[in-house]
Amino acid sequence: MQLLISLALAMIGGLLLSRLAKVLKLPAVTAYLVAGLILGPFFLGAIGIPGFGFNSLEQVEGMKLITQLALGFIAFTIGNEFRLSQLKVMGKSAITIGILQAVITTVVVDIVLILLHFAMPELLSIPAAITLGAIASATAPAATLMVVKQYKADGPLTKLLLLVVAIDDAVGLVLFSASFGIANALESGAISVVGVVLEPVIEIVASLILGAVCGFLLNWIEIFFHSRSKRLAISVAFVMLTVGLSMIKFEVGGIHVGFSLLLVCMMTGTIFCNFCETSEELMDRIDRWTAPINILFFVISGAELDLNILKNPMVVLVGVIYIIARSAGKYFGAFGSCKLCKCDKHITNHLGVTLLPQAGVALGMAITAAELSDGGIVRSVVLFAVLVYELVGPALTKRSLMAAGEIKPEGKTSARNLNEAKAK
Repeated sequence: MQLLISLALAMIGGLLLSRLAKVLKLPAVTAYLVAGLILGPFFLGAIGIPGFGFNSLEQVEGMKLITQLALGFIAFTIGNEFRLSQLKVMGKSAITIGILQAVITTVVVDIVLILLHFAMPELLSIPAAITLGAIASATAPAATLMVVKQYKADGPLTKLLLLVVAIDDAVGLVLFSASFGIANALESGAISVVGVVLEPVIEIVASLILGAVCGFLLNWIEIFFHSRSKRLAISVAFVMLTVGLSMIKFEVGGIHVGFSLLLVCMMTGTIFCNFCETSEELMDRIDRWTAPINILFFVISGAELDLNILKNPMVVLVGVIYIIARSAGKYFGAFGSCKLCKCDKHITNHLGVTLLPQAGVALGMAITAAELSDGGIVRSVVLFAVLVYELVGPALTKRSLMAAGEIKPEGKTSARNLNEAKAK
């Protein structure tokens, strides 16, 4: 009973705040996150009334199934952007930019935080600085996709952005695994080639293979169903299946094997959209079906933001430096790589800002980084950065897409009128 009431209030609260966000010309994602903060354990949830908000962080963490499922659908939808027709046009540029901007961001943050270590050794260790540099490469696909969908953004920048965000996950995984391995080596005095090189490569390859198998199976099974409702149902079931399979972890000969939820679901979506003739229609129906799940995802994400970190001025100091360094790395990394690929000036000037949002992937890396002797500071800094980026990032993404001319000015058009026009 309490769970259903909490989830219902979370959804209603997010939707009501989205109306206020529209008046303020802010993305709905921001409203959902703020609703989560208000209903979370640091505001209304602290009152302790059962069912009225989220009463503790443990209760919020108990909603992990919903957030994982939402991420699965988001990744599956992003995989839809990897159509062969589109990859032929900008695939090379997307791969180049996706890799370069992530590496440049990591290098910039590494340099800044290592300099901070030499200036204030007691504040941050070199292993922690290196680990934070790798975490900085991660970009949140969920907030970006929600902004794109809400405002029906479309154009070269939007298409390239979604491809780069997808590639960013694989690059970030490799960078984090390598950096975390080096950080552990600095603390223990022994480096593990298996942990630094082999395991991340295996995770990426295994995720892509699993996603491809699921994508081909989904395409094959879809053939046996003709009604739209049943095809939708089997598509939803397969996304749930891929999310579940991606959580499997095992060990072979001392090598830890796991899967990346985002990569598995992206690959499933990629294979499906390239082989299923009716994939575009099905993707549109899935988007409508998953709208409530996406709202809950962001409200729960807002409730997860731990405001206790704001009580520690040292965490705030390192967090501010991390945010400035990461923002500079993302912007100039994207700017330089776009120049290298000879992209249009609108893409070159605005892509970097759209890559600023950071959330789930970074938090997952921060949890792993807790194994370091001062892993607590890493997790706290990432939490602080996520708090800032999640509240500010969607608005910046919207602004950049508008500046590039890929979002129509609000008040000029409506989704209903656009759909009616398309139908005619």
